[in-house]
Amino acid sequence: MTKTNKPYKSRKIGEHELAPETMMMGYAYSPSLSEGSLKPPIFQTSTFVFKSAEEGKAFFELAYGLRKKEETEELGLIYSRINNPNLEVLEDRLAVWDKAEKSLAFASGMAAISTSLWAYLRPGDTLIHSEPVYGGSEYLIHNILPEFGVTRFSFNAEDGAAGMEAAAEAARKHVAAKGGRVGAVYIETPANPTNGLVDIARARKMSESFEKGGFRPPVIVDNTFLGPLWQTPLDHGADLVIMSLTKYVGGHSDLIAGSCSGSAERIGPVQVMRTILGTMTDPHTGWMLMRSLETLKLRMEASTAGAATVAAFLKGHPKVDAVWYLGDLPRDCEDYEVYARQCLAPGSTFSFEVKGGEKEAFRVLNALKVMKLAVSLGGTETLVSHPASMTHSDVPPEKRARLGIKDSLIRISVGVERPDDLIADLAQALETV
Repeated sequence: MTKTNKPYKSRKIGEHELAPETMMMGYAYSPSLSEGSLKPPIFQTSTFVFKSAEEGKAFFELAYGLRKKEETEELGLIYSRINNPNLEVLEDRLAVWDKAEKSLAFASGMAAISTSLWAYLRPGDTLIHSEPVYGGSEYLIHNILPEFGVTRFSFNAEDGAAGMEAAAEAARKHVAAKGGRVGAVYIETPANPTNGLVDIARARKMSESFEKGGFRPPVIVDNTFLGPLWQTPLDHGADLVIMSLTKYVGGHSDLIAGSCSGSAERIGPVQVMRTILGTMTDPHTGWMLMRSLETLKLRMEASTAGAATVAAFLKGHPKVDAVWYLGDLPRDCEDYEVYARQCLAPGSTFSFEVKGGEKEAFRVLNALKVMKLAVSLGGTETLVSHPASMTHSDVPPEKRARLGIKDSLIRISVGVERPDDLIADLAQALETV
């Protein structure tokens, strides 16, 4: 934990540990810093004035890593591409939820993912990754990284430990034959859109097996589907945890942002890369995210409870072939053991298959009256989409079939509406099939 002598960064009252939802109301900010304003104002500025040339020099020495920080020293304000009060307060609060030493805020989830991978991958490196992943991540990994000399080896989340070991062995043989190193292990769990689970602790052991010359490839986890309430990957061996803050943290479908959290050591290269690429979020978005963090627990609890009710309805419906909901995992499957150890709740985003194919799925989607037909997830409103023709449309058809992304598959992100109303909407839409 970063040491500080600032009382507004205390996580305890005496020996009593404060809960994250409590700290979202004031942690890392004091009204005395801003004319008594209860909430942090928006610091809509590009640059900050130094009190002296000596202070400016000291700030840049820290920013550029020219010297080590003193025990209670923090980086001073320089330029909003490097740091900004809104980002700093937001990042301190995100670190609380992620149980991290440090968090960084980005302009989007893809900005967080790409910046983190660029920070650790070099030409000649090998990347091991899970599948399926979000469509943007898929395109980056499959189409862009290879142009920069990165070789990838993947495993299907549904294949469990055997699939992961097969990918590791293929990577091991490649490195032995071609040289280089494994630069990172990238996993998305639960997977989008199948809710397939990846064992983070096993991914950490895989990473350790590729340690070379004092470098261990970081385990980078996209935690968007459950984070930050229902899964804390850093507790299970991850080095970096990424989220699309657009989703549950933002929670109102009115902003785009992302985050990356981890130890100060692992975050360091990512922070340098963010500064150079300029992929940070802006002060206004940071302010909006702080607003949303105050109700994060309430919203995620409500949507998770609603999703359980909706999933139970779909599970028994004659027009539905399958429901891919983490709350209904069979106790004798490998995923259940991972879920029980790794996850705190099933979340509110899952998929289901209607009987038929694309035509039948489209009939259901087009007939909905309360739910909104849109990509994204984690908002206050319930959203539905068709992964095969939308978010994962650039994935080759044969690969979609192998990963279980069928034409009959519909993804649903349950919001905070009354569950009975959502069920009524689904019931009338399913009658069109």
